[in-house]
Amino acid sequence: MKKINLKNFWSEAKYFFRGVIKGQDNPPDWTLIGTIFFLTIFGLIMLSSAAVALGFERYGDSYWNVKHQILFGLIPGIALFIFFSRFDYYKLKRLAIFFLLGTIALLILVFIPGIGADWGTSRSWINFFGFSLQPSEIVKLTFLLYMVSWLSSRESRHLKNLQSGFLPFVFILAIVVLLLILQPDTGTMMIIAVTSLIIYFVAGGSKIHLAWLTGAGFVGLWLLIKVSPYRTDRLTAFLHPELDPQGIGYHINQALLAVGSGGWFGKGFGHSRQKFAYLPEVAGDSIFAVIAEELGFFLCALVVFAFLFLFWRGLKLAKNCRDPFGRLLIIGIISWFTFQAFFNIGAISGILPLTGIPLPFISYGGTALMTCLAAAGILVNISKHVKME
Repeated sequence: MKKINLKNFWSEAKYFFRGVIKGQDNPPDWTLIGTIFFLTIFGLIMLSSAAVALGFERYGDSYWNVKHQILFGLIPGIALFIFFSRFDYYKLKRLAIFFLLGTIALLILVFIPGIGADWGTSRSWINFFGFSLQPSEIVKLTFLLYMVSWLSSRESRHLKNLQSGFLPFVFILAIVVLLLILQPDTGTMMIIAVTSLIIYFVAGGSKIHLAWLTGAGFVGLWLLIKVSPYRTDRLTAFLHPELDPQGIGYHINQALLAVGSGGWFGKGFGHSRQKFAYLPEVAGDSIFAVIAEELGFFLCALVVFAFLFLFWRGLKLAKNCRDPFGRLLIIGIISWFTFQAFFNIGAISGILPLTGIPLPFISYGGTALMTCLAAAGILVNISKHVKME
């Protein structure tokens, strides 16, 4: 049998993608592509282990979840990745108003009887002809495209102005935030709000206005926690996980058991115990706990490093990008990926309250993976127009 040479494999892979990703004056950022597909492939491998009990229990097929992820997440995601890596990204700016209208329409669809569907405490899914879709995952990209288009078309002095910059920004953001609160989907709301504040700041928005809005955001989040019993329970479980380990603290306690029992090197791939009906959302929000239990601290650190490296590579790309629209788009996408990963890993590790935020490229969810790969395609597209120094 012919041995697999990893160096030759990577060369052949680059040759294949060079054919489907048309280069401009510069080649695409292969380091960026490699990092993205490392996380994607690693996610599929871990999903094949984390979801075995869940798939067998619900569908009689231990690998149902990974098959579903490939069919409805990876395949359409790669198609979108290739499309957006070849499509002139600057034309996306002309479609800004359609992205905003699409964002609002998607978030309203979940409230229409017969289309919207419940999942846990949220009404954040829509069903079409037997297929389910999570609009809030798509909205992370569509709203980002609109917001970047809007911000990049205004000069810094206009953004610093209360009437022409700050208030319109707040009004647009408030519409999306309100629709997400009504679902409710606090996790997605936080990601969109944080990403929007970052690109507003980078675009040249007023620091004073940003401080006002950040302060108002914390007050609003506190009010949401006070008026919602399930959010109060999550905060209580975060502060005092030992109070009710079989009730409100069950999820975080099972996650911490998984993370702690993995040790330095883990129990071995496929040998997690917590995935067998103990750990809630084992294939979704809690998959990092399975990674920690099976592969240990060092490989968990590698996953964290991959996201940090993606962030660093994106910052370097943005620094060398001369196009304001492209630069803001890079900052927005890498901030979305990195902060979502930070919120997920922090929550599962007990550093932050549980929010139900998936781990980008790794957690189960076809809509999430498809949207992340589409956004990654835009990053690769921009990289072909940037000369790295």
